[in-house]
Amino acid sequence: MNKMSTRVLVEAGVFIALAQILSFIKYEMPYGGSVTLGSMVPIIIFAIRWGTKRGILVGLVHGFLQFALGTHFSYHPLGIFLDYIFAFGCLGLAGIFKKNLFFILLSTSLAMLGRFVFHFLSGIILWYTYAPKGMNIYLYSLIYNGQYMVPELIITSVIISALYKPLRKYIARQGTLYKY
Repeated sequence: MNKMSTRVLVEAGVFIALAQILSFIKYEMPYGGSVTLGSMVPIIIFAIRWGTKRGILVGLVHGFLQFALGTHFSYHPLGIFLDYIFAFGCLGLAGIFKKNLFFILLSTSLAMLGRFVFHFLSGIILWYTYAPKGMNIYLYSLIYNGQYMVPELIITSVIISALYKPLRKYIARQGTLYKY
C-alpha cells in the first residue's frame, strides 16, 4: 500500500465518522445486526474513490468502532473478529469495480455479500444455540442474517445510485487541484 497522504487520512476519518453517526439511526435485531440509514455508504464511497486496500483498512477501523461504541451481543474473540472486524472490512471490496454505476453496484453487492458471509459464519459457529429446536443451524443463520442484510443492501444500493451522478467526478478524483 502506498503511503497515505494527508487528504486520504482526513477523508478516511470523515467517512468513518459519518458511517458511525449513520449507524446510530437503526432498527436493531434482537440478537445483533441492524438495518441502518445507509451507514455503509460512506465506507463504500471511500473504497470506490481510494481503492480496495485502503477501503478494507477503513472498513476494519469502522468495524472496530462498531464493536467499541455499539451494542455488544458477544465478547467472544471469534465473534468480535467475525461480526465486526472482518465483516466490516469486507466493505472495502466495493473498490474492486468502478467503471460505471452498474459495476459500482456490482462491487457494492460483493462487499455486502462478504460482510454477510462473516455474519453467516458467526451465526453457525457462535449463535447456533438461538436457533429454534430442530431447525437446521445453516438455515437459521441464513434467515436471521438475511433479515437485516438484504434490506441493508437495498438501502445502500438506492443511496449509492442516487449519489452516483453528483459524486461521479469526486469518485473518479477529477476536477480538483490536488495530485494523488
